[in-house]
Amino acid sequence: MKALYAQQNSPGEEMTFVFQERENLPPSRAHDVKVQVRACALSRVDTQLLAEIKLKKELVPVGREVSGVVLEVGSKVTFFQPDDEVVGILPLDSEESGVCEVVLVHEHYLAHKPQKLCWAEAAGTLRDGLRAYTALHYLAPVSPGTSVLVLDGASPFGTIAIQLAQHRGAKVISTAHSLEDKQYLERLRPAGGVRQPLVARVIDVSHGKIDVAESCLEETGGLGVDIVLDNGVRLYSAEDEPASRCQLLPHKHDIITLLGVGGRWITTERNLQLDPPDSHSLFLKGATVSFLNEEVWNLSNVQQGKYLAILEDIMDKLSNGIFRPQLDEPIPLYEAKVSMEIVQKNQARKRQVIQF
Repeated sequence: MKALYAQQNSPGEEMTFVFQERENLPPSRAHDVKVQVRACALSRVDTQLLAEIKLKKELVPVGREVSGVVLEVGSKVTFFQPDDEVVGILPLDSEESGVCEVVLVHEHYLAHKPQKLCWAEAAGTLRDGLRAYTALHYLAPVSPGTSVLVLDGASPFGTIAIQLAQHRGAKVISTAHSLEDKQYLERLRPAGGVRQPLVARVIDVSHGKIDVAESCLEETGGLGVDIVLDNGVRLYSAEDEPASRCQLLPHKHDIITLLGVGGRWITTERNLQLDPPDSHSLFLKGATVSFLNEEVWNLSNVQQGKYLAILEDIMDKLSNGIFRPQLDEPIPLYEAKVSMEIVQKNQARKRQVIQF
């Protein structure tokens, strides 16, 4: 039985991916569930985070979002039984690779999968759904009439965030990084009922000629946006950053400018630096900045009940057609290494899912 792992010999070196033969699974504990994996979504291995929380090792398991069928359950497992269809995200400290035919998972990391959902969809929506919920339910709750700016809305995460915000009655504005992305966002429609576009305004930033802040202020009648959900920001002036990064990402000053009074900026930029004038602008608006790190749910068991409720709700919205993820065609196991290399370099525009 083969499993996929990431290997990095020295800091700064490009990561390589290797299949390792596994003879036997480790002994199962009382709360473990043995799952036959049917699909596993691929996401980047965050080596920096692993190093910071002392979890970096020679071989890092790859593929954490899985869907599959329960084969066996431990003596104290209460939520699952054999033949149940389940989904889950393996914790950061897991020794298991999701790109493997069989894995052992603690029952508190699993949720039930509706039978009508296909395996690839279930696994491929988990992480983006969790990130969207963390951002738009816990960090900045969305309510009807709220205006939300989702940067890079055609990304897998952006797509789910748009669908969640619109479902809760928000007016959604989004940026597009290419003509193809713009057309995709303009075609997005709700699953049923009124066939209005999900995105009220698509701002094409691919040519670098459109001012995002100006467009948002125009769309909101000069009031500014209530919630901004970024996918990275520029921290410095144009000459200090790579051209490609400069062209597509907004500057932090633009985001502060377009925020409305009491606005909330949810950022994925872990090294965000705010100068005193930036802080003063946020103070005058009564605005807040929150950092989006969906791994916090698995780094602490304090809010395990909320975490499992999110997973269940993601599956419910997926089965009802509210969530329609950006998935590539399912990938066979023998192509997993190549696909993971693309994912690790941030070159995949759709979610990559390995199907067994």
